[in-house]
Amino acid sequence: MGKKIKFTNVEQSTFYVTVRKRVDAYFTENDISIHANGAMWFKTIFFLTGLLSIYLLILLGGFNATISLLLCVLLGMFGAFVGFNVCHDAIHKAYSSNATINKLFSFIFNLIGASPYVWNICHNIVHHTYTNIAGHDEDIDVAPGLIRFSEAETVSKVQSYQHYYAFVLYSFAMLSWVFRKDYKKFFQKKIGEHVHNHPKIEYFNLFFYKAIYYFLFIVLPLLVMNISWWQFVIGFLVMQFAQGLVLGLVFQLAHVVEGTSFPFPNDEGNIEEAWAVHQMRTTANFAVECKLTGFLCGGLNRQVEHHLFPKICHIHYPAIGAIVKQTAAEFNLDYIESSSFGTALISHYKTLKRLGRETYLETPYINRQIPVLLVVEK
Repeated sequence: MGKKIKFTNVEQSTFYVTVRKRVDAYFTENDISIHANGAMWFKTIFFLTGLLSIYLLILLGGFNATISLLLCVLLGMFGAFVGFNVCHDAIHKAYSSNATINKLFSFIFNLIGASPYVWNICHNIVHHTYTNIAGHDEDIDVAPGLIRFSEAETVSKVQSYQHYYAFVLYSFAMLSWVFRKDYKKFFQKKIGEHVHNHPKIEYFNLFFYKAIYYFLFIVLPLLVMNISWWQFVIGFLVMQFAQGLVLGLVFQLAHVVEGTSFPFPNDEGNIEEAWAVHQMRTTANFAVECKLTGFLCGGLNRQVEHHLFPKICHIHYPAIGAIVKQTAAEFNLDYIESSSFGTALISHYKTLKRLGRETYLETPYINRQIPVLLVVEK
C-alpha cells in the first residue's frame, strides 16, 4: 500500500473522452454555465436561512422540551443539507467561476463543524481519485475494526453483526468529525498514500474555526438558554446524531451497495482499468427520479455524475445524467443505480451482511496470515 496507484488501462480511456465531449457539447449548445443558476441560488438561500432560523429558534424561542428536541433534530439535518447543497459544491470549486464566492461558501463548512481544508484533502484529492480502494480511500475506513467495507480487509466475529449496528455508528459520524476526525486527519503524516505539508496558516485556521463552532454550539447556548447542563447535553447530542445519520447514510449509499466494487491494486500497485471506468464501478446513484431527494441531497444521490464531473454544479446533474447513462451503455459499462432511497438502503444492508456475517461464516481467516509450523525430520 506504499505505492502511488496508477490507472493503467489506456484502451478504456475512450469512454471518458466521449462522455466528456458530449457533456461539454450540452453546455455549449445550450449556452449554459456549468456553475450555479437561479435554482441553485434559491436552494442556497433556502438552506442557509433554514439553518440560521432553526438555530435562533432554539437559542431564543424558549420552547418546551419536546419542541426544542424536534428543533435540534431539524438543526442537525439542515447542517447536513447545507453541507450537501452549498459547501460541497463550493469546495469542489463547482459553485461559481468566482473564486471569492467559492471561498465564502466553503467557509460555512466551519460553521457546521468541519474543516473545509481537511475535507478538500480527504474528499477532493484522495476519495475522488482512489474511490473504494482499501488503504487509500479513507472514506471507507469508517470505524476500523467494527465496520468492514472492503473485501481486502480481515473479518471478525463482531463484524458479523455489522448489518445491525452500523446504522447506529453512522449517527456518531458528526460527533466524531467535530471533536476528533479533523484533528486526526490533519496531524497524520499522510491520508491514504497522499503526503501533505500544511501551510502554517492552516494550523491556526483549524483551531480557530473549531473554537468558533464550539462557542456557537456549546458556550453560547449555555450562556443564553435557561436550561440545565444535562438538558443541553441531550439537545447537543440529538443534533449531532441527526446530522451524523443523514451524512452517513447518504455517503454510504453512494459507494457501499450491491454492484459496486472494491478493487485491489496488482503487485505493481496499479489498478488495471481507466480512472473513469473505475469510478463507474465503484459509485452508485439512488432515487434520481425523486425531486425531493435531489433537492435535499445536493446531487449526492447522483454520485456517478458527481465523480465523473466534480467541477460541474450539482444542479445540472439531472440533465447530464441521461448523457452519462447512454454513453455508459454504449461502452458496455454498468450504470449502478437504485430506484429509491429505500431500495438503496436495503442494498446497503445486504452488502454489509455479505461483507460481515456471510464472509465470516464462509472464510473467517480471510486476508489473515496464518502461521505455518515446519516439522524437520532428523
